[in-house]
Amino acid sequence: MKTENQKQDITPVINIDKIKLTQKESYNALLSGNREWVNKRLKDDPDYFKKLSKGQSPEVLWIGCSDSRVPANEVTNTQPGEVFVHRNIANVCAHSDMNMLSVLDYAVNVLKVKHVIVAGHYGCGGVAAALSNKQFGLIDNWLRHIKDVYRLHSHELDRITDHETKVNRLVELNVVEQAYNLCKTTIIQNAWKERTDLEVHGWIVDINTGLVKDLKVTNNDSQNLGYVYELDLAANGAH
Repeated sequence: MKTENQKQDITPVINIDKIKLTQKESYNALLSGNREWVNKRLKDDPDYFKKLSKGQSPEVLWIGCSDSRVPANEVTNTQPGEVFVHRNIANVCAHSDMNMLSVLDYAVNVLKVKHVIVAGHYGCGGVAAALSNKQFGLIDNWLRHIKDVYRLHSHELDRITDHETKVNRLVELNVVEQAYNLCKTTIIQNAWKERTDLEVHGWIVDINTGLVKDLKVTNNDSQNLGYVYELDLAANGAH
């Protein structure tokens, strides 16, 4: 019988070389994939990249979730240069997010996009996390924006007992509120004073089918925002 000091060491042996090899292979696969993509494009059109390098003229700004399963071009079957994209956890449009606002400003005022789409997706991990009481770290500050959406609609959401159904309904309501947040910005409201061809939309991507659900919250003016959000832009500043 082995003594206490003679007990067998059952600590798993980690093969560092194998891990490094696997990591290198996954990285090289990206570079290989790039070359395959380039070759395919050139086979279809030898001047493809020459044309692409001349500039972009997208008509759409896509503000979507960072989830790797919902890439904008794939979902909409569009080509590079056709959709301007901003993505973050749970497609949040916060009035204090300078990153999102900078993208919005450039898309609306420089690229002159005609459609701004907030695109959420069913089964969103960020929305599910916001529904829980767990602490996740730094992201908790970001998820608070989604918790605020829950607070606004708690009278409806509290009646839903099935967890998956509740998550997906909050996904929808989050898109509605984020699209509404965009309409509140001076960027969008100033553009509406000058243009009639700019619309804000709310979409849901159903990952189970790949299909898009239009939430029918399209807006193209500030009339539905409520008095406190509708800015007197002609005054050129607050008084």
